[in-house]
Amino acid sequence: MHAVNVRQLKSNPSVALREAKNDLVVVMNRDTPDAVLVGIEQLGIADLPHVRRALAVALFRGGDISAATAARVAQVPLAEMLGQLSAMGIPLYGGSPADAVQEMDAAAAWLASSR
Repeated sequence: MHAVNVRQLKSNPSVALREAKNDLVVVMNRDTPDAVLVGIEQLGIADLPHVRRALAVALFRGGDISAATAARVAQVPLAEMLGQLSAMGIPLYGGSPADAVQEMDAAAAWLASSR
């Protein structure tokens, strides 16, 4: 087990993440344990690819990451991630339906003008 304080974590997070791949990392805040970093592979999850995919979907649905980042988290091609999100009924566009129509109209006008 390793310990890092908040200042160390802020100044060089890659060290803590690298250590978390092999061992638990306890984040200390004013000499008090505040959080624990654990590498996802270290959890010993039998079906890690499906867990990665579920994590990616949840983060995308919550608006925390883009579809491209979700594909990288899930370790699948972007087209496959877009298909899965669509099949699950998760909107790929975060705006209102009216905004989406406006965006499509603008894209159609741009395409027409570029010909």
